[in-house]
Amino acid sequence: MRTRRGLCYPRPQWAVEEEEEEESRSRKRRRWLPAGGDDSVRGMAAENPAGDRPDVFDGLPDDLVVSILCKLSASAASPSDLVSVLMTCKRLHGLGTNPLVLSKASAKSLAIRAKNWSESTDRFFERCADAGNLEACYLLGMIRFYCLQDRGSGASLMARAAMGSHAAALYSLAVIQFNGSGGSKGDKDLRAGVALCARAAFLSHIDALRELGHCLQDGYGVRRNVAEGRRFLVQANARELAAVLSASSAPPSAWHHHHRHRHLLASGCSLLSDFGCSVPAPEAHPANRFMVEWFASNGTGGEGLRLCSHGGCGRPETRRQEFRRCSVCGAVNYCSRACQALHWKLAHKAECAPMERWLDPGGGGEAVVMD
Repeated sequence: MRTRRGLCYPRPQWAVEEEEEEESRSRKRRRWLPAGGDDSVRGMAAENPAGDRPDVFDGLPDDLVVSILCKLSASAASPSDLVSVLMTCKRLHGLGTNPLVLSKASAKSLAIRAKNWSESTDRFFERCADAGNLEACYLLGMIRFYCLQDRGSGASLMARAAMGSHAAALYSLAVIQFNGSGGSKGDKDLRAGVALCARAAFLSHIDALRELGHCLQDGYGVRRNVAEGRRFLVQANARELAAVLSASSAPPSAWHHHHRHRHLLASGCSLLSDFGCSVPAPEAHPANRFMVEWFASNGTGGEGLRLCSHGGCGRPETRRQEFRRCSVCGAVNYCSRACQALHWKLAHKAECAPMERWLDPGGGGEAVVMD
């Protein structure tokens, strides 16, 4: 700034530093163009010393980077795929935690293992849930309800996912209602469980279809209708078979009929005895896999509390004698009729042996009729 005598006031130090920083930033973001073109190109080449090429990534707009990260989080095959990108640089870490990116994270990108769980992981899942990610709501809700025993927060998160038509969350809430999980035996609400199951079945959830079919056949929480229940069971079996075969890489010629290979009963899909072919069993949901690993290393957290005998479930009892036991042997127990039907066809059919007296003196525990 000049005075009347033509002199200049000294510039403040902060203004000088700000101008230098802006000039450095603009020089860094300028794209590198090879010399040999017009005068402007040669001029840009002359401004850049040899070997000092600015990073093109810094010149990309934030909106474009966020869009790329959204596609990455939606298609990541494991949590490491997403975490490795977020740890690359400060800018990717900042944009990677954008609510839009977190809301697109898939179930596979959130499939955390129990041994890697920590407070920071809990906070990250909570940020994903706050961003509107239904998978994060469901997964964090299951972990808090069953593993961390924070019943209120876990049920609230699962309810948030269920309100967004998340089929697995609807079914899990139905199981909670059927068992009165987190409360007493008098807290069971069979009608609410059937209603939640029906909603999940409408969204093509296979376990919900099977559970609803058994409820209709047995008149459990709903008026008995054997024919309609059988229709739901057939539909559940057909949907599960189609899902397993579509995900299997083995050609149809590799399928083995069980009348020739009866020893495959315990190693193939649960539909083996229904459709006469052995195919790989469906992959468990990340929430169920987490619970299986968690309780395998930490226990159920209470004396006399049992896990669901279906190996792919992982749900524990929240009070003693919460789950129903097999009416024949009394050695296994299940959180739901769907788990009972799956485990019966997978393994228990070959293991079940009658036992004269297995109930505790004075009762306790309900019997499950195997069919």
